[in-house]
Amino acid sequence: MNLGKLGRILSATALLIFSTVLLVGCGASSGNKFINIATGGTAGTYYPIGGAMAEILNKAVPGMNASAQSTGATVANINMLKEGSVDLAIVQNDITYYAVNGTEMFKDKKVENLRGIAALYPETCQIVTLDSSGIKSVADLKGKRVAVGAAGSGAEANARQILEAYGITYDDIDEQYLSFGEAASALKDGNVDAAFVTAGFPTAAVQDITSQNKVRLLPIEADKADALIAKYPFYTKTTIPAGTYAGFDEEVPGISVMAMLVATDKVDDKLGYDITKALFDNLEKLQAAHSAAKQITKESAKNGMSIELNAGAERYFKE
Repeated sequence: MNLGKLGRILSATALLIFSTVLLVGCGASSGNKFINIATGGTAGTYYPIGGAMAEILNKAVPGMNASAQSTGATVANINMLKEGSVDLAIVQNDITYYAVNGTEMFKDKKVENLRGIAALYPETCQIVTLDSSGIKSVADLKGKRVAVGAAGSGAEANARQILEAYGITYDDIDEQYLSFGEAASALKDGNVDAAFVTAGFPTAAVQDITSQNKVRLLPIEADKADALIAKYPFYTKTTIPAGTYAGFDEEVPGISVMAMLVATDKVDDKLGYDITKALFDNLEKLQAAHSAAKQITKESAKNGMSIELNAGAERYFKE
């Protein structure tokens, strides 16, 4: 064999070995886990909490490359999970329940492959009126102008369900489909008598009203709360502490839906376990992200869990 031919064979062999090493190297790095976390608007609660989650996962899970993105919140997030453009999302447990069961805004659009990672913190159904209105109970809302939330929103479904527990339908009230900000303005201007707001407290929209007016939060009595929970398993009982809002010093029994972290069945059990363990082993970093996150605890992580849990997350909580 002449030397030129031998040289060509050796060069080709060296190239093949080099290529194989390169491929193996790439294979190792393809062990990187790219995780997109859907949150909410940048001014809300979900966005800073999702950002803290991404930071924790990047530090605590080997090969993790997580990032949080701002979105249109729960309904948008569930649709993004469905189409596979995100892997994890912060969502409300009631809307997730509607998605899995194909009801309310997901009627005939069932999303069956959602799996729970953990319940996070309560988003409380606050029913706000001005102290001067004389309204003391949900039962007093009959015949009144009531802001029930934006049309098709989770808050609007909460309003309808709570009114139903008191035997009230929209036929009995003058319902106004207003966002939280619009409802706050309408209350201040005297254009509505009461407003339903579903959000972690203290809520900026309600604080805005208290800057000029004395407010009252309406209670949801224990028997009504029990009836709601029996019919809609995503609700949990909550007490809104006295002094949550300036000028209103009464403790108020209420109900909440839960903000929760959700994946699809594409997140396997091992990754589900690693994500859950990383977040709950670094809870103080998560709680520092926003005042609402101070209510995230391991003990309450299954409260109001409205869908099947990821098996890895389940294993972590059992340990």
